[in-house]
Amino acid sequence: MTDDALVIFTPSGKRGRFPLGTPVLTAARQLGVDLDSVCGGRGICSKCQITPGYGEFPKHGVTVAEDALSEWNAVEDRYKRIRGLKEGRRLGCQAKILGDVVIDVPPESQVHKQVIRKSATERAMVMDPATRAVYVEVAEPDMHEPTGDFERLARALKEQWQVDRIEADLSVLRQLQPVLRKGEWKATVVLHKGNHDAATRILDIFPGFHEGPLLGLAVDLGSTTIAAHLCDLSDGRVLASSGLMNPQIRFGEDLMSRVSYAMMNPGGDVEMTKAVREAINTLADAIAGEAGVDPAAIYEMVIVCNPVMHHLFLGIDPVELGQAPFALATSGSLSLDARDLDLTTLNRSARVYVLPCIAGHVGADAAAVALSEEPDQSQDMVLIVDVGTNAEILLGNRSRVLACSSPTGPAFEGAQISSGQRAAPGAIERVEIDPVTKEPRFKVIGCDLWSDEPGFAEATRATGITGICGSGIIEAVAEMRMAGLLDAGGLIGGPEQTGTPRCEATGRTHSYLIHDGSAEGGPRISVTQGDIRAIQLAKSALYAGARLLMDEMGVDTVDRVTLAGAFGAHISPKHAMVLGMIPDVPLQNVTSAGNAAGTGARIALCNVAARDRIETTVRHIHKVETAIEPRFQEHFVNANAIPHAVDPFPNLSAIVHLPDVSFNTSSHGSEGGRRRRRG
Repeated sequence: MTDDALVIFTPSGKRGRFPLGTPVLTAARQLGVDLDSVCGGRGICSKCQITPGYGEFPKHGVTVAEDALSEWNAVEDRYKRIRGLKEGRRLGCQAKILGDVVIDVPPESQVHKQVIRKSATERAMVMDPATRAVYVEVAEPDMHEPTGDFERLARALKEQWQVDRIEADLSVLRQLQPVLRKGEWKATVVLHKGNHDAATRILDIFPGFHEGPLLGLAVDLGSTTIAAHLCDLSDGRVLASSGLMNPQIRFGEDLMSRVSYAMMNPGGDVEMTKAVREAINTLADAIAGEAGVDPAAIYEMVIVCNPVMHHLFLGIDPVELGQAPFALATSGSLSLDARDLDLTTLNRSARVYVLPCIAGHVGADAAAVALSEEPDQSQDMVLIVDVGTNAEILLGNRSRVLACSSPTGPAFEGAQISSGQRAAPGAIERVEIDPVTKEPRFKVIGCDLWSDEPGFAEATRATGITGICGSGIIEAVAEMRMAGLLDAGGLIGGPEQTGTPRCEATGRTHSYLIHDGSAEGGPRISVTQGDIRAIQLAKSALYAGARLLMDEMGVDTVDRVTLAGAFGAHISPKHAMVLGMIPDVPLQNVTSAGNAAGTGARIALCNVAARDRIETTVRHIHKVETAIEPRFQEHFVNANAIPHAVDPFPNLSAIVHLPDVSFNTSSHGSEGGRRRRRG
């Protein structure tokens, strides 16, 4: 038996071994994990709440036993009794490490709160929502015509609003008679159109003429983040947008890790379902508070997500999605009661519409992107890339549309990176490196100044410079390639080879120092060889997926590229192309669509015809399965080079000079620093 244990923190991915009996808070501080504490570990402030994960974690190579942390103690008991502590939570200052453990730091326990960069984009929409409110005048009861109040209400709706068939659940029927009498047989009725041939459902009823808000929630349920837009269903206006981390990340950063968790831990899928539904309830409450409205006014929710999230949200075990032939339990759209999904924050009769999935690895989020960007209506060949922990890729035009999913992993979002963090104030998000001096400058989230501009130190004093987020690491790697600090194979040169002491020896490899805050007690932020490899793997998967679709379409080039999601909004096309993340096209033909999946969800929320349209469209999108396509591996290997080992990048070459350097000294002796690579 060893006298230390492995501790892995999510979502940061930071890990280390610590002596048994070490408090979790101490381990977090030593690893630089973003875990808050105001009282210095005395068990008073409760800022250091953590959620341990138990069971099999194949991705991390650990099995977490139930006794991996010390037992619940009197301090935690007192805090829970007096102020409340969410189920499964522990205080990091009180829980001690007794075995290998995976520990999630929830958003509210992080000092540097996540910036959800999935805001709503402006979009003109034809308003025809499934949910609407109508005013009716109902005939009073008559002993000579003995009919029920509901039947007379149905007759009024048919005569005054041409609504043929209606239905209502028991909660509405219970309030029907007192409401009609209070309103003197006049009422405002909230109706929800049924899908296709389904009856129209009464969601709520108010006495007399009621002008209260009628709201809908468009939710983009991602592997890493959950973004939501609160919309006024009368005009489509976005009243508020907000988001939070997907709490499932503690069960695994990528989709297959979560499938593995469900496979290896009985009831693991139920745990993950409960976690994500609670998060959506929390988000709905928070976003309503931000808009200053009652969440009970949210009568409808439209949700888009990838297939694994789709199944876990619905409470379906995702095990079949982890193995060929990657079968979905259902691929069609769904219209469900919110209460059946434990979404108790919304109106008690609220409805939830789930967009259809395209295939086993291409989900409702890709369908929402197709609804938003309409590749099937494009005259030219367009490649649409929605990058998150999993990349959804669409390629096509009016004649044909193809789709695939590619496992990029969480590196683009700052995870699995040595100094990586989520997008939060203090995180480096932009990087430039002078090709002559090899000196960097950077911007951090929350400050408009570059690091070499006057006033930068004062402007960032409150947040500090805490790490590097996804957009920052992508720009840093591309800038290193352009400055000659990184060769085409992805090797970082040493100080003699590159001419800068910022390229420091790190074991048998080198790293590039971007910022040294150690003098002020801050972190040293470097790009390591391991970081480069993580980015190479992610970008190679992305490019290989796009290239596979191009092969299937029979084209070697595309006319334009649309970058969707938070990635698309914050990465410059030049840096993306230098890395070889996307095929070579003129830079002016690379555009950002913002959060296209969220926009698609809003379109479906505000227009029922759009639901019919996307349900038809997905049936004509051809799915290419990367997992079983042999050419994917070939494309993946070639895409490891920066930008690419084989494919020419003529448009990029016309505007960017990439130094012809090689730092592979293993076979070229002393000449290795400048010799050209073969192949």
